[in-house]
Amino acid sequence: MSIFSNLLKAHHPHPRLGLWTSSLLTACMGIVNLFSAVLPGLPDRLRLLSGIIPFDVEDSGRLFAALSGFSLLMLAANLLRRKRIAWILTIVMLFASIVSHLAKGWDYEECILAAILLVQLLFMRKVFTAPSDRPSIGQGLRFLLGSLLFTLAYGTLGFYLQDQAYNLDFDLPSALGQTLAMFFTGDDGGLVPRTKFGRFFGNSIYLVGGSTMIVALWMLLRPVLLRGRPTTSAEYLLVTQIVEAHGNSSLTRFALLADKSFYFSPSGQTVIAYVPKGRGAIALGDPIGPIEDRQAAIHGFKEFCLRRDWAPAFYQTRPNELETYYALGFGSLQIGEEGLVDLVNFSLTGKAKQDLRTSLNKSKRLGYQANFYEPPISTELLNQLRSVSNEWLQATKGAEKRFSLGWFHADYLRDCKIVTVTDETGQIIAFANVVNGYQSKDVTVDLMRQRVKVPPGTMDFLFVSMFEKYKAQGYQGFSIGLSALSGVGEVPESRRLEQGLRYLSKHLNRFYNFKGIHNYKKKFQPQWEPRYLVYLNVVELPMIVVSLIRADSGDQLLDYLRPGG
Repeated sequence: MSIFSNLLKAHHPHPRLGLWTSSLLTACMGIVNLFSAVLPGLPDRLRLLSGIIPFDVEDSGRLFAALSGFSLLMLAANLLRRKRIAWILTIVMLFASIVSHLAKGWDYEECILAAILLVQLLFMRKVFTAPSDRPSIGQGLRFLLGSLLFTLAYGTLGFYLQDQAYNLDFDLPSALGQTLAMFFTGDDGGLVPRTKFGRFFGNSIYLVGGSTMIVALWMLLRPVLLRGRPTTSAEYLLVTQIVEAHGNSSLTRFALLADKSFYFSPSGQTVIAYVPKGRGAIALGDPIGPIEDRQAAIHGFKEFCLRRDWAPAFYQTRPNELETYYALGFGSLQIGEEGLVDLVNFSLTGKAKQDLRTSLNKSKRLGYQANFYEPPISTELLNQLRSVSNEWLQATKGAEKRFSLGWFHADYLRDCKIVTVTDETGQIIAFANVVNGYQSKDVTVDLMRQRVKVPPGTMDFLFVSMFEKYKAQGYQGFSIGLSALSGVGEVPESRRLEQGLRYLSKHLNRFYNFKGIHNYKKKFQPQWEPRYLVYLNVVELPMIVVSLIRADSGDQLLDYLRPGG
């Protein structure tokens, strides 16, 4: 397809082809510049050039070609992300490339390629709307200026104080001129070091210059970081009202926790709870709101993220919502199955429930009791639960998980249903908190913690007690949470990526007991339903996974593979 066809594409709302071609051409231009910088020029052109441009300018042209080539390679990926600052810097680098190619060897072929790309990018200027992080831009510019001043002072004083290490005598003005020439043009002006230190010091000028450019570019191209104002009380009240009116999943309650930010659909009727980490913006579950407003909410969130250079993703989406995501350009990846115990038909009869009956009878013989508390939970009870929680966390050497789970926080637990197991002395030895599904007839278990020295079967007793209690209260289902990587890649038609995850889970089982956790949940004979990670671009999946881990661990990455939570 011709360049002019691509230019027309630039006016389309989603000019993916134009973005890909401009990014690819920018990368190619960077490679061309790097090769051109190290290859000798054609003799006839050099002779023609020698009468026009002095030799040291030719060498400077080579340096600029190399630097612009490296910069264009960095900028190519950021053009694909529609970064405005990347577009501006690429325009500048292309102008610099044209000048440097003419200066170093009259390489008009490279100039033509740079000019074509320059024209294409100018036509596509309205496409590059994604901002960089404003504070980072300021930091980058300040860093660039500070590094320049430091380098000038460093080089000037170095040449002035160590002029015996070179073949030239330096006063302060000439030392400053030498530093400026080396920093901006790469021209050493015939400088010959006489000592080992002199050689090192001269090379360090180039090292400082290159390092400065790399760090400054990184700061200038960073995605927008979440530094905005906190959620107002009015906004949180609106979120709470939407959740109470439309929430119907096991994840709904966790959308209200303090780690979440909120996106409202254009109509204001739907909310998406998300956590931004790095370049990923990970939404928890599906949008919460009227069904007819869901597609508009997903599309709005997608555009909201792209404008901030974030990669949107939805974690633990349900299968009945996938077609809506597919229609908006998203892909999906199964990440596990959620277990839902059918309370209506739950009983302890049958051979499959023998282990549960044994645990229940043993606990009763030991004098254990299950106690149920409705919110608000007293401070005295919370203090007792904290003791159990701290002991459990210390024993498992884990950390509190977040995002798709709650964590031990008094304000959160005070508004939850609490179930405890007490021993014959009345001491609490295990507990769980339970949240409702708002408009659904299901309840969900969240934290499940016990003291270190409790007999086997104690948690079975806790679960069976909860099943029987909430069945009697009229609830229809009891969610026991996500079984990570369960059911992934098990059928022949599974995607290769899902089959790869299944293979990976077998090797990760030594670090995190996926299989053991699934087998424990399986004893309650739940109904399993697949859950998915929905993403916009498959190449962004590794970055999304890192963002998800950061959100889930509260940025405690080293604790992630430990079983705490």
